[in-house]
Amino acid sequence: MSSFDRHRIGNTDLAIDELGFGCASLGNLYHAVSDADATDILTTAWSGGFRYFDTAPHYGQGLSERRVGDALRGSNDYILSTKVGRLLRPAGYAAERHAFVSPMPFDIEYDYSYDGVMRSFEDSLQRLGLDRIDILYMHDIGPVTHGDDNDRLFPVAMKGGYQAMDELRQSGRVSAIGLGVNEYQVCEQAMEYGDWDCFLLAGRYTLLEQESLDTFLPKCIDRNCSIIIGGAYNSGILATGVSGKGPWNYDYGPAPEDVVKKVAAIESLCGEFDIPMAAAALQFPLAHPVVASVIPGIGKVSRIDQTLNLFATEIPDEFWSALSERGLIREDAPTPADSRGE
Repeated sequence: MSSFDRHRIGNTDLAIDELGFGCASLGNLYHAVSDADATDILTTAWSGGFRYFDTAPHYGQGLSERRVGDALRGSNDYILSTKVGRLLRPAGYAAERHAFVSPMPFDIEYDYSYDGVMRSFEDSLQRLGLDRIDILYMHDIGPVTHGDDNDRLFPVAMKGGYQAMDELRQSGRVSAIGLGVNEYQVCEQAMEYGDWDCFLLAGRYTLLEQESLDTFLPKCIDRNCSIIIGGAYNSGILATGVSGKGPWNYDYGPAPEDVVKKVAAIESLCGEFDIPMAAAALQFPLAHPVVASVIPGIGKVSRIDQTLNLFATEIPDEFWSALSERGLIREDAPTPADSRGE
């Protein structure tokens, strides 16, 4: 059984664990993970109580989905999400590409059309070797990924792609649909084109940045759209801190000076309270009423117990108050202290 509290997704009957397992690393993100190690990671995660797993065709060009499916097959006690928007095509070679060091001989083709989404969904079922997907996300639509080409792709996604996802939901083949992206603005834009249950948002509502509080998160409250937070460590900088030599990663690249300075201030405050900054980063987003789950990426067995310990770390209310008083988080950002005070 799951070891974590569960939160309902939007207006659906689906509930997911507040701590989930991000599976990008199992697609050999940045470095190779052997099949044996991947099996060990997923087996240990299951034993530790993880039951919500998020993967995607993009993660290792199919490798993560294959590994996740192998681990979950034979059980029904899990929640699984994967993504559409990229089709995998035979490439005739296997090499490092798109940051994944994968042995899978495929490359990606963006396709957000009705037929492309339906094809992607069926292909994922085959790679997973499973008969159900619970949450289906449209992956990486938006200008951060596509630049000017998003002007062409977005209307296709909001018409044909959304129609396909909605049909899959209406038929009961998936329980919830949403976007899985690195930018909240495109989620806000997509809300004008369809009825979405949830958004997987990487890095845009964290201990380090809360700009999405201005308009996006209030709209999610109004429309009862749930948020799943990926990238709670902002690509690592909120886990490693900046007291060492570096380099420090933020948003999939080198951290700019203003980010380093702010992280240093947060890290210093954590030191005053003798708590790991990573624990605060992991727990902070869940205080917002629309956030249903936080899903850190975990690529080593040793990080499973570490993550569980961080999630269970007791953080005093005074710490959260100090963050706000020193201007390190927005005054209107809910904190775990607010939740306990209700």
